[in-house]
Amino acid sequence: MSNQPFLTIVTATRGSFSDFWLEQLLKIKGDVQFILVYPPEASVKKIDDPRVEFLTSPFKGEVMQRFTGLINAKGNYVMALDDDDFAHPELLELTVKYFQRFPDSWVLRLKIQNINDDDEARIKQDWETIPEVEQLEICQKTPENPYPFQQGNYKGLLEVPIAPLDKPLDIRHIIFPWKQRTDQNGIHFENFNNRVWKTERVKAALHELSGAMKIVGALTWLPAWSLDRLLGLFVQAKFYQKDAIIGHAPPKPEQIRYIVRDSSLKETRLYLMADLLLVKCYPQYGYFWNLIFWQLYTIPRIIGKSVKLRFFKLKKNKTENTIAIEG
Repeated sequence: MSNQPFLTIVTATRGSFSDFWLEQLLKIKGDVQFILVYPPEASVKKIDDPRVEFLTSPFKGEVMQRFTGLINAKGNYVMALDDDDFAHPELLELTVKYFQRFPDSWVLRLKIQNINDDDEARIKQDWETIPEVEQLEICQKTPENPYPFQQGNYKGLLEVPIAPLDKPLDIRHIIFPWKQRTDQNGIHFENFNNRVWKTERVKAALHELSGAMKIVGALTWLPAWSLDRLLGLFVQAKFYQKDAIIGHAPPKPEQIRYIVRDSSLKETRLYLMADLLLVKCYPQYGYFWNLIFWQLYTIPRIIGKSVKLRFFKLKKNKTENTIAIEG
């Protein structure tokens, strides 16, 4: 690997990733820097590939681990990838060709295919060839073509606008807190993961975000979870220009395979503590206030789900112990 790789892929991990996942990660071709960030005292797996670097975060948790990896990225462009999701082996070639064609873009929004974790055949299916970026037409939203997304079936490079952060506060989220959010609907996006970003913009946002975590003196506000949405929106807020086109989305076939697990068995996480940093730094954007007020309503449901999941695990452990004793 060169001293200046073109792309860095950052993964926050506990070290419990599968051999298959690692095998697929290392199949990504070319001059790519892979950074695996472990929590303190975790056992680091030995990997025989000079492109792989290991870092240990000072604290356990997705925010600090991913933050540590991103701030140490050497590539001109960077992507965060979870340790159970998969990226196309030709990702680097796609990234190089795209940013050669659009050097002013911030982000390449990769095509994601959601796959259930029990669909092993689909997860292990051979990757299809990515279309040549240079030959793809631009899909724009125009009066003649108001819906270029075409329910995900667009054929060219879809223009991706910046999130409409200057939307006004929707007072209905305060009066009727059960009202569902709609701000996230559209071609724009919120999340950071599984997109290829210009590293210099990401690091600039991280530096500002780290300052925002300081409350008073040495007292620091450090969320454990949800850097995904927090950073995706924070970068857009820091460099906000109304109606700007910040990147493009390639068409099918997929370049990312996102593994979907049973939500009822997932660890419950409260994302509000991370998203509050958005209004702390950018209180002028109604988009962020709508997000915060909507999340306040979800807190009782999250707590209820957490209690239910804990009860389910206790019951399961009790049953297994009973079977072991009887056996």
